[in-house]
Amino acid sequence: MPGRFVTFEGGEGGGKSTNLRMLATALEAAGETVIVTREPGGSEGAEQVRRLLVEGATDRWDAVSEALLHYAARRDHVERLISPALDRGDWVVCDRFADSTMAYQGYGHGLGREPIETLHGLAIGGLKPDLTLILDLPVETGLTRAGSRGGDETRYERMADGFHQRLRDGFLDIAAREPGRCVVIDATQEIDAVQQEVRRAVTDRLGVGLP
Repeated sequence: MPGRFVTFEGGEGGGKSTNLRMLATALEAAGETVIVTREPGGSEGAEQVRRLLVEGATDRWDAVSEALLHYAARRDHVERLISPALDRGDWVVCDRFADSTMAYQGYGHGLGREPIETLHGLAIGGLKPDLTLILDLPVETGLTRAGSRGGDETRYERMADGFHQRLRDGFLDIAAREPGRCVVIDATQEIDAVQQEVRRAVTDRLGVGLP
C-alpha cells in the first residue's frame, strides 16, 4: 500500500515540532513505520541550504531568492527521502512543507500564489500531503513562544509583525481553499488538547486508529 504523507504547518511558536513527535510516537505504537523529517532540510543537501535561509540578516534574500532556495532544498528532500519512503509504504510526518513557502514567500513577502504554484509544479510536480495540520495562534503569542527557544535559527522570527500577520492570514486562506486536505487547530490550547485534535484529525481523515 502507498504510504501516507502528513505535514504540520503554521506560524512561529505554534508547537509543530512537539506535536509532530507526539503523533509519530502514537503512529509507531499503532504499528506504523514512520519517517520524521523537516523543512527546510530533511536530506543532506537540503540541510545545507537550510542554514542559508534560517540564519543571518532578515534582508539576506528577497522573496524570489527565498522561494528558489526553498524549492531547491525541497526537491532534494523529496527525491532522496520523501518519495522513496512513500513508495515503501511508510508514513512521512514532516515539520513544514510547500504550504510554508506559499505562506511565507507568497503571502508574507507578497510574491503571490501563481509564481509559487508554477515553481512547485516545476520542482516536484503534483506531490501534496494527504493531510496538513495547521496549528494556528495569534502572531504576538507565537512570537513570544518562539523567542523563548533561543538558538541561531531566528531569521524569520525577527521579521516585522506585519509579515507574520500576512503569513498567518495566508495559512488560513490555504486551509479555506483546500478543506479536504487541511485542518486548522487552535494552538493556544494546552499541548495535550492540541494533540487530541491532531490525533482525531488523523483518525477521521486517514482512517488509522491511534492510542
